[in-house]
Amino acid sequence: MSSHKAVIFDLDGVIVDTAKFHFQAWKKLANDLGFDFTHEQNEQLKGVSRVESLKKILKWGDMELSEEEFNRQMALKNDNYLSYVEEMDENEILPGVPKVLKYLKENNIPFALGSASKNARTILKKIKLYEDFDAIVDGTDVSKAKPDPEVFLIAAEKLKAEPQDCVVFEDSVAGVEAANIGKMTSIGIGDEKVLQEADHIFNDFTEISIEFIENLLRKE
Repeated sequence: MSSHKAVIFDLDGVIVDTAKFHFQAWKKLANDLGFDFTHEQNEQLKGVSRVESLKKILKWGDMELSEEEFNRQMALKNDNYLSYVEEMDENEILPGVPKVLKYLKENNIPFALGSASKNARTILKKIKLYEDFDAIVDGTDVSKAKPDPEVFLIAAEKLKAEPQDCVVFEDSVAGVEAANIGKMTSIGIGDEKVLQEADHIFNDFTEISIEFIENLLRKE
């Protein structure tokens, strides 16, 4: 396999902020069941699967549901979330992201999406970035959740790049861990106290210069 640099992006919290839609949908679910759901609790669901998220929320609300009702609530939550996604357009792309994608395209550096979201393809189409990615790996393609590096390793394979030549942009602790376990360079997007395991950390893409990207992607 020829050695070339490649880039892998997580979706939620990196390219778009769908966390707010998840928050609204979970909050509605909790309120409909008769208890509240806070932003602090929502933070604890980052990178956590839908099933595990609902289990946590029910525990916080001190509530038990039958298996049938559990599945019904989970489906309702997803429908609510998708109704917010339905309204998305290019304006949802986070600031600073387009300039990085433009640089990668102009310099023929392959890039992929590596997301746990089963709605990743839908979202990329909504924000008109679907055609830009050289590969897309989402929740429908993987069996192991982050911090297992499976999603990133599949993405690297699709980009025909060695893991150690890949740079991963992530906003969750589990995602940064997955990149590190996969022997990739991890760039944390968010709070440095939370993402301290990352090789480099920025609050958001507006802080990332093209010069930094160039240096990162230089052949060793």
